[in-house]
Amino acid sequence: MSFGRRDFLVRSGLALGLGAGIVTSGALIAERASRDDITADDGAVVEPAAALDDWQAVRDQFNLTPDFLHFGGLYIASHPTPVRDAIERHRRGMDENPVHYLQDNGARFEAAVLLAAASYLGADAGDIALTDSTTMGLGLLYTGLNLRPGDEALTTRHDFSATHEALRTATARTGASMTTVALYQNSSTTTEDEIIQSLLRAVTPKTRVVAITYVHSSTGVKLPVRRIADALAQINTGRELPDRVLLCVDGVHGLGVEDFTVGELGCDFYVAGCHKWLFGPRGTGLVWGTPAAWERMTPTIPSFSGGGTPGAAATPGGFHSFEYRWALAEAFQFHSAIGKARVTARIHELNRQLKDGMRVLPKITLHTPLDERLSAGLVCFDVEGMAPRAVVQRLRERGIIATTTPYTPTYARLAAGLLTNPDGADQVLRELRALV
Repeated sequence: MSFGRRDFLVRSGLALGLGAGIVTSGALIAERASRDDITADDGAVVEPAAALDDWQAVRDQFNLTPDFLHFGGLYIASHPTPVRDAIERHRRGMDENPVHYLQDNGARFEAAVLLAAASYLGADAGDIALTDSTTMGLGLLYTGLNLRPGDEALTTRHDFSATHEALRTATARTGASMTTVALYQNSSTTTEDEIIQSLLRAVTPKTRVVAITYVHSSTGVKLPVRRIADALAQINTGRELPDRVLLCVDGVHGLGVEDFTVGELGCDFYVAGCHKWLFGPRGTGLVWGTPAAWERMTPTIPSFSGGGTPGAAATPGGFHSFEYRWALAEAFQFHSAIGKARVTARIHELNRQLKDGMRVLPKITLHTPLDERLSAGLVCFDVEGMAPRAVVQRLRERGIIATTTPYTPTYARLAAGLLTNPDGADQVLRELRALV
């Protein structure tokens, strides 16, 4: 089902349902929905693409300290100018007159966020739920899935603890079971075929959910999600609807990095925080699902957004950090103004530079594949004779921000993105050469 702008605003219940005396009237929603000039902030303008053709111009949109090279952007975002300005506008409006600002504007601001997200993802706005983080989205999704006793949820050993814990509690409550599988033995040399075959061997007639991560923050491996989706579709061909496998993707390290639409990925659910590579406001995220997939999920937190669309029904109610949530539209627009394909090419180019330089250095072991089909914006590595935390600390002393992977085993990790440049990557390689 596809929703146009007017249908979406009217049917999604984006009056926000904020309780007695606070609900925006249906007539007002309809009036706003009839306008064709609804933007993220009624006149807020993101820098045009022409002004962002130069990568230094993109970097200049951020107030990052010049004292460091910022190779830790995977962790949490700095806000670019359009996002900062939108947050401040909304904060000022809420501080000056919070009741009227929310009543008069909340519906269209939230609608603008969903429409911007839908445009970026190639999705229907009504199929998107707004959350505060990847972890919240994973928890809402897996807690809400309609699992039955005897059903099986399959995930991997490479997924983040939020996936494992959400599935553990969901299966314990429903009487379903949880299974984990290793997709590869050696992350740096794995292949698409090894990953797919390892996963499919673990699928059983009882498997109802396959939970994977697009880009592993533990190793930097990027999964061939489309090929996995196609393989599971073949399995689903012989199954009744309630028994079909749902492919659920933690996509936080793909959003704002890879050039894709959710339709091209072929998954059933896509979950991501928006405050990492996308440079969205801190404390924002989303869950996208197909209409058929949403039917197999029951929301666990009451929604204030009405039940007109699956995404609205699954969006947790309550009062949020509205000035941040409403500024998310500008983050999607900022990336779109640069160009999704350009962003992807730039990030891959910079990480290829890091990997090519690191693989010839003695005493450094790369854990991220060189093959760009199996890697994205993360480079995980070891330095012989040094603990990963010690490597990160030494780089910090030399003005370079890196991180460690929050897993066992732990690796040092660099993320080359739009906050970095080729000269910075060369400097990182020089400092690594000095370490060994």
